[in-house]
Amino acid sequence: MNRPYGKGDTGCWIGDTGFVRRLLSDDDDGSRHQRFILQLRNGGTLLIAHNIDLAQRIPLGLGDRVYFRGMYEWNDLGGLVHWTHHDPQGIEDGGYVRYRTKIYR
Repeated sequence: MNRPYGKGDTGCWIGDTGFVRRLLSDDDDGSRHQRFILQLRNGGTLLIAHNIDLAQRIPLGLGDRVYFRGMYEWNDLGGLVHWTHHDPQGIEDGGYVRYRTKIYR
């Protein structure tokens, strides 16, 4: 499977577009995260971990297209993206998920 991002991209802010291929259960260990798998244009996949303690839950369905900006972390499954929310301390620009016409941050 093609991977658009690799180990060298860990800790970098990335932005991309993908289609929801799988909706996962929320991660409730520590800060709560809405989790879903996106398939990117090149066929690769990413896990998005969207913090729902800091940002609104996104009403996603399978096949929905989203654009995101967040912090990439490499793993052997294709990687994950977190920090798809505003920075509560106001230091970083933060990230977001854009779904339809709304931005969730």
